Amino acid sequence: MATHKIRFRVYYEDTDAGGIVYHARYLGFAERARSEAMRDADASVTELLNDFGLVFVVRQAAIRYRSPLRLDDEMEIETALDAMTPTRLKLCQTVRNYSGGGETATVIDVELACLSAVDMKPAKIPPRWRDAVRKLEAGEV
Repeated sequence: MATHKIRFRVYYEDTDAGGIVYHARYLGFAERARSEAMRDADASVTELLNDFGLVFVVRQAAIRYRSPLRLDDEMEIETALDAMTPTRLKLCQTVRNYSGGGETATVIDVELACLSAVDMKPAKIPPRWRDAVRKLEAGEV
């Protein structure tokens, strides 16, 4: 399975008093990485909203913490498509401590639902976006 990778640095605002990344910040990092993965796959969420009136929302997320990231660490977040249905995406995002030799810090499994922005009811993912998102699985990004 191919993936999208992006790097971010841990800043003071991301940490608790002990200099360790606050647990909820991983969700923010994952959100940024997903947005960039979709953009790089030519599946801009802004275009999805503007052209089709659709949005992706997080339906559920499971986070497994393995090793802490600390102030000034550089992390690499790898995003991969695990599964897709007509209305949902399942992604796996692995956060690694790039500064610390690539040790896995956190794994986040996230399920996104495609909804109509008007009534927030489930909607089918348009074919162009389905094809674009498959790039995260097929090694094209």
